[in-house]
Amino acid sequence: MTYEVITLGRCGVDVYPEQVGVGLEDVATFAKFLGGSPTNVAVAASRLGHRSAVVTKTGDDPFGRFVRRALEGFGVDTAFVGTDPDLPTPVTFCEIFPPDDFPLYFYRRPSAPDLQLRAEELAPSTDLYRSVQEADILWFTVTGLSEEPSREAHLAALEARGKDRLTVIDLDYRPMFWSDPADATAAIAEVLPYVSVAVGNREECEVAIGETEPQAAAKALRAAGVETAIVKQGPAGVLGVRGDESVVVPPVPVDVVNGLGAGDAFGGSLVHGLLSGWNLERTLRFANAAGAYVAGQLSCADAMPTPDVVEQVLSNGKVVA
Repeated sequence: MTYEVITLGRCGVDVYPEQVGVGLEDVATFAKFLGGSPTNVAVAASRLGHRSAVVTKTGDDPFGRFVRRALEGFGVDTAFVGTDPDLPTPVTFCEIFPPDDFPLYFYRRPSAPDLQLRAEELAPSTDLYRSVQEADILWFTVTGLSEEPSREAHLAALEARGKDRLTVIDLDYRPMFWSDPADATAAIAEVLPYVSVAVGNREECEVAIGETEPQAAAKALRAAGVETAIVKQGPAGVLGVRGDESVVVPPVPVDVVNGLGAGDAFGGSLVHGLLSGWNLERTLRFANAAGAYVAGQLSCADAMPTPDVVEQVLSNGKVVA
């Protein structure tokens, strides 16, 4: 099978409180969801009608079985979901203080199974190598570069693709996964020559390329070889620069419930727009609407919208509760 999108990297279980506005020490009940940014992007793309797969690993435990079952339920191929015999499937807890405070607590020590993907698993004779090489889009995040052997495996995947197909990096810098921001900057610099599209917020762009002003960040990313630079500016909207196109798309109004899945919904919709051959403005408007919709829900993967839902948000000009 040739996939339209393959995502590479983090997966696990998100455990969200069912009481909003209180610390974890005061939460009485929780809900369990599929989690991990690239995994959620694969789900989002699948919900939008695309053949999707995720390359990752879980532990040999009940949560690992839950991850596989959830992916299958969302229509994401699990052929490349491996099992690590020693490390547990990661669990992530969050606190929910709308509209803009959602602390995360990652349980991924001493390491996580999704960081144990090895370069030899991408040998040219393997189905994984051929699938990564032939996929219309490969999506990965900065977190996958934070440890070996995952970093070497990511480089192997990028080398398999070259620059002939679309490859997207989510500049999803999370400081708890790095000993020093400079290490992340160096790792990102190594992979940018392979990247077609880069997406991140202003703070992530500063780590990646040394610029926080949106236009300067987009220019620096393009100078590093990226064809399409997308800079999220919070309330100021999203800047996109590609060739002669340069657009700023405003945010979609929403009463935020949980902002954690919005970026992944944006990512899946960005993939949708790229695969559909849309211009940059239409792509970013659709992605903004999808992100806003998920920000109005508690869950991430479970809330990823279908095309009809996104079009309804665009028609309304806001997310209607």
